[in-house]
Amino acid sequence: MFKNLSTQVLGTSASESEVIELSLSHGFRGLELDLVEFAARAKSGGLDKARRLFDSAKLKLAYFRLPVDLEADEATFRKQLTELIDLTPIAAQVGCLRAVTTISPGSDERPYHENFETHRKRLGEIGKLLAPHNIRLGVEFVTYAELRQAKSFEFIHGLEPLLMLLGMVGQPNVGVAIDLWHLHVGGTPLETLRKLKGEQIVTVALADVPADMPLDQCGENDRLLPGESGVVDTTAALVALAELGYDGPVTPAPSRSRINGNSRDAIVKAAGQHLDKVWKAAGLSPTGKLTATAR
Repeated sequence: MFKNLSTQVLGTSASESEVIELSLSHGFRGLELDLVEFAARAKSGGLDKARRLFDSAKLKLAYFRLPVDLEADEATFRKQLTELIDLTPIAAQVGCLRAVTTISPGSDERPYHENFETHRKRLGEIGKLLAPHNIRLGVEFVTYAELRQAKSFEFIHGLEPLLMLLGMVGQPNVGVAIDLWHLHVGGTPLETLRKLKGEQIVTVALADVPADMPLDQCGENDRLLPGESGVVDTTAALVALAELGYDGPVTPAPSRSRINGNSRDAIVKAAGQHLDKVWKAAGLSPTGKLTATAR
């Protein structure tokens, strides 16, 4: 495992050189890649020039957000899939071999079973498209009740039904993007995480839950820094992930509203410090391996 920074998740904006400097200053070993923006720069100035700063900093390009809307109408989905064909070789060439997408927990157009079949087919197509480039796709569920309540039909918002969907997709490079906040709020016990295989997990995001808030009332703005309240047993989860052999990015993912008013440097510093604290509590080495004392 390695510590990963996403300025998009933290709600901060910075140039490429600034993001790299923030990462190196605060103990991160990887970055989220904006593949669409990066591909545009590579097209205009050449791939070697576009990747120069990443290469010199020796930072991992952890993953990119899949630029495909799983909820889109068929014509839009086909257009985005065609565009993805041109983007995936670029991601592979710079070693960014993980992608992430999120399933909406509800739909206004499709009832559950119809939506399930649509996602099964579309994820299968995307998986086949990514496979020749050795890119894995992590699929994330969200538990936010307000998102489900705002839709006509509910859809997947828990780990078990997501695993059922992925099992029917039948593509070995399509796995799970784990968000510990959603696991905890959705009532998924840590033992369920331990039953997964390391290769099933593509990415991991960490956030804590307020100690004084009922889980069924938790919303997007109630994501704390990792280990901030201790409600989510982040340390035990990291140990479990290490024991499973998970080797991917671990990204702090608090709500921007919970760290409002701070400078960009202070925000990244706080995220790095909290991640480092739970990392050390889990007995992990800088490379994300369990140390002898932890075992």
